[in-house]
Amino acid sequence: MNDVLHKLPEFASNHLALVALFVAILLALLGGEVMTLFRKWKTLTPAGLTQLINRDTPLIIDLSASADFEKAHVPGAKNVAMSQFDPETQKDLSKAKDLPVVLIDKDGRGVGKAANRLIKAGFQKVFVLDGGTYAWQTAQLPVAKGKK
Repeated sequence: MNDVLHKLPEFASNHLALVALFVAILLALLGGEVMTLFRKWKTLTPAGLTQLINRDTPLIIDLSASADFEKAHVPGAKNVAMSQFDPETQKDLSKAKDLPVVLIDKDGRGVGKAANRLIKAGFQKVFVLDGGTYAWQTAQLPVAKGKK
């Protein structure tokens, strides 16, 4: 171990590009983790969503495309197109400011902006299903099919 520490400065000076790439990747990872700590919405696992459904009556909004929603969605979810998602003008949402609101999409990647919009509109309990409908299905939880 002591030998490695003695050779580290020589390695770093001979491989500046590798060291710079390592530092950039490390900073990106740390930045992502810090942003996760300070965002106001929380992520849920499929098991966490199941507990929330059993404990409360959350409003579950699926922002997937209609075709994806019809193939499979979390039971009880309402489909809203991302292009039509406006928390300040939709009637269902304006009534639910005190309820937990869970946002879902196909794979869990596209709902962060929608969650931020809900927070900005005054919603206090905003959640995102990590991994989306895909994670729900992978956990072998029941899915609904069709438009409702």
